[in-house]
Amino acid sequence: MARKQSELKILLNGTLVPESRAKVSVFDHGLLYGDGVFEGIRAYNGKVFALDEHLERLFKSAKAIALEIPITRKKLAADVVRTCKANGLRDGYIRLVVTRGVGTLGLNPYLCKKPQVIIIAAAIQLYPKKCYVQGLKLVTVGTRRNAPEALHPRIKSLNYLNNVLAKIEAINAGVMEAIMLNNDGYVAEATGDNVFVVNGKTLVTPPVWCGALEGITRGVVMDLAARSGYSVKEDVLSRYDLYTADEVFLTGTAAEIIGVNELDKRKIGTGRPGRVTRALSEEFSAYASETGTPIA
Repeated sequence: MARKQSELKILLNGTLVPESRAKVSVFDHGLLYGDGVFEGIRAYNGKVFALDEHLERLFKSAKAIALEIPITRKKLAADVVRTCKANGLRDGYIRLVVTRGVGTLGLNPYLCKKPQVIIIAAAIQLYPKKCYVQGLKLVTVGTRRNAPEALHPRIKSLNYLNNVLAKIEAINAGVMEAIMLNNDGYVAEATGDNVFVVNGKTLVTPPVWCGALEGITRGVVMDLAARSGYSVKEDVLSRYDLYTADEVFLTGTAAEIIGVNELDKRKIGTGRPGRVTRALSEEFSAYASETGTPIA
C-alpha cells in the first residue's frame, strides 16, 4: 500500500497545525472583504530570500490600512523560519498572510479584535519551465489597473480581484499572462509581476505611481543590473515602447525573471528571451542562492 503523503504544517497564530486543521472563521474579514495584507517569499538553498525586505513591506502595508500586526517583526521572522523547518523546505515558496480577523457582516474593521497570522511554506511553479527558455506570450487586457488614489499599489493587500479579472482575460485569450494599463493608458504591470523593457544598455520599468507594485525582486534586479553597468530607470511606458523594445521581461517572487517573446501578436526582439534577460536571470539565481536568512 502506498504511503499517504504527509500534510503540510501551517503556522496559524503561532501554532503549527496540519493543513487539514488550518482553518479561519467564515466571519474573518480577510474572507468577507479581502481585508488584510500578505507577502510571497522565496526560499533558496536553505535560506529565506530577502526576508527583512518582505517584512518591511508587510508592516508598511498593514500600517497603511490601519491593521496592527499582533507580533513583532523579529518574532514573525523566526516564525517564517520555523514553518520552513517544520516542512523541510529548502527551496520553495512562503505565503505570509495577515487578515483583519473575525468581525461582523458590516465593513467596520475596528470591530475585528484579533488579526489572524498565517504562514504557509510549500513548493511553487508559476510558469512551465519551457517558458523560461522560449519566453511568454502576452496580451494587453481591457481591465485597467486600480488607480493609486483608490488602492495604492504599495499596499500588498488580499484584495486581488483587479488582477484576477485581468488574468481571466489573459487565459480566455489563450495566454498565461497579461499587461495591465493604468487609466492614462500607460503600462502598469502584469497581473502578478513587474515589467521591464531593455534597449541596448538601458533598462526601464514603470514607476509606482503608474500602478506598479514596488516589487522586491524588481528592486534586486534593478540593483544587479546597475552593478553590471546598465543604466536603470523608472519611467512611463506605452505599449509602443514594449512592442519596439529589444527585450521585455517580467520579474516577481514566484516568477523570478522570465522573458517575453510576444505581445499582442507582435514579436518582441528576436522572439526568444534576449541576452540581457538571460544574463540577469543567471545573476539573480546566483545572488539568491548565496544570500538570505538561514533555515537550518
